[in-house]
Amino acid sequence: MSGGLSSAQALYIGMEVVIAVSSVIGNVMVVWAVKINRSLRDTTFCFIVSLALADIAVGALVIPLAITISIGLKTHFYSCLLVACTVLVLTQSSILALLAIAIDRYLRVKIPVSYKRVVTQRRAGAAVVLCWAVSFVVGLTPMLGWNNLHSPWQNRSQDGDLVITCRFENVISMDYMVYFNFFGWVLPPLVLMVLIYAEIFYMIHRQLNKKVSASHADPRRYYGKELKLAKSLALVLFLFALSWLPLHILNCITLFCPDCRNPMILLYVAILLTHGNSAVNPVVYAFRIKKFRTAFLRIWKQYVCCRDTPHIRPRPSERLDSLIRRHQQQHDDDI
Repeated sequence: MSGGLSSAQALYIGMEVVIAVSSVIGNVMVVWAVKINRSLRDTTFCFIVSLALADIAVGALVIPLAITISIGLKTHFYSCLLVACTVLVLTQSSILALLAIAIDRYLRVKIPVSYKRVVTQRRAGAAVVLCWAVSFVVGLTPMLGWNNLHSPWQNRSQDGDLVITCRFENVISMDYMVYFNFFGWVLPPLVLMVLIYAEIFYMIHRQLNKKVSASHADPRRYYGKELKLAKSLALVLFLFALSWLPLHILNCITLFCPDCRNPMILLYVAILLTHGNSAVNPVVYAFRIKKFRTAFLRIWKQYVCCRDTPHIRPRPSERLDSLIRRHQQQHDDDI
């Protein structure tokens, strides 16, 4: 590329580097927090770890490749296509992890007594594997032929050896991105998740408004905690949609209005939003979920500041809640 980097490209690359470092550090801390805090090792946080691993891959792999692509790298068509498909796989895994989290929270509110019996660690692990398997199928579909290899406008080298300027839109078909990816595997899960969280909030508020009789335990404590966590996870979903919808809308404009020109600065902003989403989730967890905040502080004090800290133990209230739920489950089994 002649003439060096433009100011817009230099700013874009600088912001990508910041996002990449933040994403890797933040999401490594998420995985680390789950490892050192036993109270975070339930099924919901199993899906959160899966989401964090996808975000680590975005920061460590996708963003460096995106920077390389942004400077107009010449590469083989299928090498560029593999890079683009990697982005699609990780995006799809994030969407399916968010959907799994929503379903998990729904079951926790819908069947609180029998939840532990229905949603086991083994089933949660199988769900994570299934999410990643589906993500690979959806994301690698362009490698099987649904791509721009035979597009008449494809800009190849003179000798026809499939060397191209590596850009996402040069290798990925907009038909695939809009009809299959967006309308098939992005928009429906997002709509379904909105409906699930709406139902979760409705059920929780209904339980919180119930009158408590002397013979029954007060449900407000349990459902109050569920409401707080549901709000935090719904915020993660909202930020994901806010980050990814602009780029998909630009793809729709490209497909349905071929004569419309999307300004390059708009495309850079949309790409930065998608990558930035990988760095924002740990911030949400730190500010909204106390267990994560406690674990993050312990990691900071013990491994960064090199100060000894006591092991994180369940609080008395958490142990009491666990005993109550165990008693309720035993009672349910006796019935």
